[in-house]
Amino acid sequence: MNYKDYYQVLGVPKTAAAKDIKSAYRKLARKWHPDANPTKAKEAEEKFKEISEAYEVLGDAEKRSKYDALGSDWSHAAQQAEAQRRYRSAQEPAGSSPFGNAAFSNDAGPSGFSDFFDLFFSGVGRRGAGGASQPFARRGGDLETSIDITLRDAFAGGAKPVTLQIEDNCPNCNGTGLIGDQICPVCHGTGRLIQTKKFDITIPKGVRDGQRIRLAGQGNRGSGGGQPGDLYLVVHVLTDARFERKEDDLYADLPVSIYELVLGGEVRVPTMTGDVTMTIPQNTQNNKMLRLAGKGMPKSKAAGAGNLYVRLIGMLPTSLDARERALFEELASIRNDKVAS
Repeated sequence: MNYKDYYQVLGVPKTAAAKDIKSAYRKLARKWHPDANPTKAKEAEEKFKEISEAYEVLGDAEKRSKYDALGSDWSHAAQQAEAQRRYRSAQEPAGSSPFGNAAFSNDAGPSGFSDFFDLFFSGVGRRGAGGASQPFARRGGDLETSIDITLRDAFAGGAKPVTLQIEDNCPNCNGTGLIGDQICPVCHGTGRLIQTKKFDITIPKGVRDGQRIRLAGQGNRGSGGGQPGDLYLVVHVLTDARFERKEDDLYADLPVSIYELVLGGEVRVPTMTGDVTMTIPQNTQNNKMLRLAGKGMPKSKAAGAGNLYVRLIGMLPTSLDARERALFEELASIRNDKVAS
């Protein structure tokens, strides 16, 4: 990011009166307006934007005051902003901590001017009629990050404490970058800081992977009396070692003996609320799926719950003594005789 000498762009001295700045801007704007330069439209467009940016700052008393106060300290502010940018880039992959190392995105778009302008002046006032400075009541930007929760958290729902790091407006200068007519020593004029905040959030029962939880008013502070933005938490449900989730249904594998498959019987099945008894019918095939109604995930947008589907995995004996082997051989012989007949 390069420093912008707005006085040089408009061709006026730093001591120029407001009327002289306005006069210089109008003269240059007429000269470089794209409509007046059809043969060099691209060059004119860039020049016109540069002139407009310079006047956006120098033609506004509040912005000009901040620009003059910056002086050589602009480089410190740029370093501060670069550190924040590196922080955001480093935090983009979700961290291993269930609610830590969060990456945020701000929906406040760029001004269309240079990075230098966006860094220092995009949230500082606006010109009214006649170039007078008016309060810039702007809603704070929305923030978004992902949070990791377990499947059991998603099943049970309820309150959850969360500690997150958020890039927010500097509380020392309320995001303006100025304290009086001096550059804020805390944020070095950027108007933003990375802060640690604690929240008590409510996880809805049955929340799905990718669903967003909105915390109203917990985003960036507004400027000029504007309302704060919102904080959106994108839920990432971690993989569970026992259950696989498909929408509101759960799936689980249950090892059973071949005797239980052939003869039937009752087995204990784990669910999200504890073990329950399930009956296996006689002559059940290996990999047969049985359904336990209402033992899945709570439905987040309706009453009731999904189902739990239990896949029966037949386990063969790994070693046989002489009598067991003889019995299996006898069973095989009986089965073969039936097939032959």
